[in-house]
Amino acid sequence: MKKPGLGATSASSYSPISNLSVLSKPQELLVVRQLMEYLSSTDLIPPLQSGYQQGHSTESAVLRVFSDIFQAVDNGDLAALVLLDMSAACDTVDHFILLRRLHLTFGIDDTAHGWFQSYLSSRKQYVRCSPSKSLVTYLVCGVPQGSVLGPILFVLYTVDLLMVIECHGLSPHMYADDTGVRFMSSICCDQFHDKNF
Repeated sequence: MKKPGLGATSASSYSPISNLSVLSKPQELLVVRQLMEYLSSTDLIPPLQSGYQQGHSTESAVLRVFSDIFQAVDNGDLAALVLLDMSAACDTVDHFILLRRLHLTFGIDDTAHGWFQSYLSSRKQYVRCSPSKSLVTYLVCGVPQGSVLGPILFVLYTVDLLMVIECHGLSPHMYADDTGVRFMSSICCDQFHDKNF
């Protein structure tokens, strides 16, 4: 269950499951390997995104955030941390925006871009609860949950969020859909108390 507080009978309590073909996962593994090799060789992997990257983990993400905060405090600066968690993040990936980002930001075009377009298009879903089943709906957003490629596509989809945060003078760090935004200021503690913040 995704949201235990809602109870077992609420559809909002559950995450969707993608029924993928047996051949899909090995094919996705090959695509992920080629994609990550390409992104690594062109230095396009978001450095402030620890999710789904070799040599990174939740521990390395937490250590980075704590290190930055402790360094600011040691320097006599103020530090604040805001934690953001996107609800149903993988379900909100707009296919058109993702394909455009793959082309413009990451330089994926021609045959490779066509493959990603094919991978995302014509996906459909329905909800089944006991014997009842809803009508089939074609999806215009979301990446398949339970897939090998879906999480990587989500990371690439959200890369601009890091740039937007940095443009405002803040320090971001992401682990998949969890985002930490740090604010550090060189205002000394005496000035802070004088201003009655």
